[in-house]
Formats: sequence, structure tokens, C-alpha cells
Amino acid sequence: MKRIIFIIFFILLSVEFVIAQTTPTFSIPPSSCAYTYSGAMGDIEQLRIYTYIWGRVRKPGLYIVPDDTDLLALISLAGGPTEDAKLSKVRIVRPGLSGEEKEVIWINLKKYLDTGDRSNIPLLMPGDTIIISGTVFYGVAKVADFLSKIAVVLSVYNLYLNIK
Repeated sequence: MKRIIFIIFFILLSVEFVIAQTTPTFSIPPSSCAYTYSGAMGDIEQLRIYTYIWGRVRKPGLYIVPDDTDLLALISLAGGPTEDAKLSKVRIVRPGLSGEEKEVIWINLKKYLDTGDRSNIPLLMPGDTIIISGTVFYGVAKVADFLSKIAVVLSVYNLYLNIK
């Protein structure tokens, strides 16, 4: 009977680890061109660009946005930053045009939130990758979560050894 309870508990614990895993979804642009034509909005013809947003936002991935989209609009489209996002160091990796090297731009969104000055918020370019990293507390929380799961497994193993 004790073995059956242990096996059921172990299966439930394993299922929790599997369900807790999430797989990001993304799609590859249909062509190698960075721009697509989306028609006209009113009298203004719009081009769309492919941009990526990774890290501590609610919905990271590939976004196809109008060519006049700025960084704040893309972050908003991605559901906004999570609570543990480090907004003082947002990185934009901009691929170089034919033969140029890529460019890395650092943006302090916290400064924008404090002052409301939009002058430091750049417009996005085709192929931009925005990376919003987590704070130190995010890293500590991930390590603590991992250690707590290890402690549960060791506790169950210890319980199993003491039941014998």
C-alpha cells in the first residue's frame, strides 16, 4: 500500500513538472523581405516590418507591425512588461544593412516612466530584436524555485526510506 501511495505521489509530482513547462510559439516570416505591404489606412499607405521581442514580457515572439511603430507600442502589443522586468536596461539589437555590423542600442524605459520624455524612445526598424531582461530578484526566485523542487523530491525519497 505504501508503495502505491509513493508511486501515485511521484507520478503527480512528475505531471506537475511537465505541465509547468511552457513552449514558446513563433512563426517564421513568409519571405526574406523585411517589409510587407498591408494596404492603405485612410489615405496613408502602410508598410509592415518584422520585429522580435524576447524576455520579460507577457507575450514574447515575432510581431509584424507598421513601420512607424515605436518601442513602447511593441512592448504594449506584447502584453507589457512583467513585474520582474528590468526596464532600466532594455536592449535593441538592430541588424546591419548589407555589410554593416549589427548595432546594439540600450534604452532606459525607467527614465521615460519617471519623466514622460519620449525623446529617447526609438522607432523600430526591420529585423529589430528587443530584449527585456529580468531583475536580480527574478534570478534569485528561479534558483529558489528549483531548490524547493529538489527539496520536495529529496523529502519524498527520505520518507520512502523511512517507511521501509
